[in-house]
Amino acid sequence: MQTHEAIRTEHYLTSAEIEAHLDGVEYIIMAAPTTRDNPRTPIHFTIFLNTTDVLPHEIQEAILGKFAEQYKITNIQDVFSQIDAVAFAVTNQDTNMPMHLFKDDDKKNLEHGFMHIIDFEADSVDFGEAKAGSTGWSYSYN
Repeated sequence: MQTHEAIRTEHYLTSAEIEAHLDGVEYIIMAAPTTRDNPRTPIHFTIFLNTTDVLPHEIQEAILGKFAEQYKITNIQDVFSQIDAVAFAVTNQDTNMPMHLFKDDDKKNLEHGFMHIIDFEADSVDFGEAKAGSTGWSYSYN
């Protein structure tokens, strides 16, 4: 059985550091175990698109469809899709961890930028680590 070191936050990026950090980033996909008791949707996905453009609903659906096909994501439930605040934590991992700031207190207390976020619960055969209890993220660059 493989074990993974717990994620330790060392510090958070400043707004200027976030802007520099996102230079050349197309998107970030994050997968974590769901917090719900629903085996049909065992994974909480967050896709961070590096844009603040307002995307028409049809485009949002097409983007989600592209990710679903690419990552074999099925049974998509409870989709949240809009521009919102994102902070970045420097952790003991190789890349900075994106954090969707949905609470007003977090938005007030952590420096952040804005990205289009697509957040949902789903399943995928490609994300066994998330089903087993691990959280991970991957960056895609232009």
